[in-house]
Amino acid sequence: MFRSVRHMIYDLIEWRSQILSGTLPQDELKELKKKVTAKIDYGNRILDLDLVVRDEDGNILDPEQTSTISLFRAHEIASKQVEERLQEEKSQKQNIDINRQAKFAATPSFALFVNLKNVVCKIGEDAEVLMSLYDPLESKFISENYLVRWSSCGLPKDIDRLHNLRAVFTDLGSKDLKREKISFVCQIVRVGRMELRDNNTRKLTSGLRRPFGVAGKFMCY
Repeated sequence: MFRSVRHMIYDLIEWRSQILSGTLPQDELKELKKKVTAKIDYGNRILDLDLVVRDEDGNILDPEQTSTISLFRAHEIASKQVEERLQEEKSQKQNIDINRQAKFAATPSFALFVNLKNVVCKIGEDAEVLMSLYDPLESKFISENYLVRWSSCGLPKDIDRLHNLRAVFTDLGSKDLKREKISFVCQIVRVGRMELRDNNTRKLTSGLRRPFGVAGKFMCY
């Protein structure tokens, strides 16, 4: 309400300066006075103030010199004009809201920021940690994987990324907001021997990717 009244006051100040300048032609001056009176009546209406009854030129009617019927008819006309203005403002606002909703529906609307602090899981070998978003009702993943390679020493294989394991899931749009449930899933894949207890050097293999563990958490928004 404050912003609306402030903008109207700014408009009135500017129009008053134009009127007092004396440089406007008569037809433009007449139209500008109508704009001023319409703006004042509209402002009084949204502030729940009294409606000022005016003649065709925007001058306030004198109740001592105007009949009751004329005042009533002028009041009806003024009320109708203000209501039409309110409906026009409401329609414009609805159109703006519809355009915003359409734009919101057509573009990604939000993102998920992930900051990996540590992997507390005793694996014994190198591993790959994959994080993604999953829809349990549709039984499918709705994002790509964020991959972190974890060493057998309990640290990231890329030591330069220590304490800097961050990712942002940006491929989330308005369709994802309508999903009933979204899960954040973390998968751990062990990279190394076929069997952890395999100590036979003749059978020893390396670099094999084997599922090791998985965890999930429902997200609310």
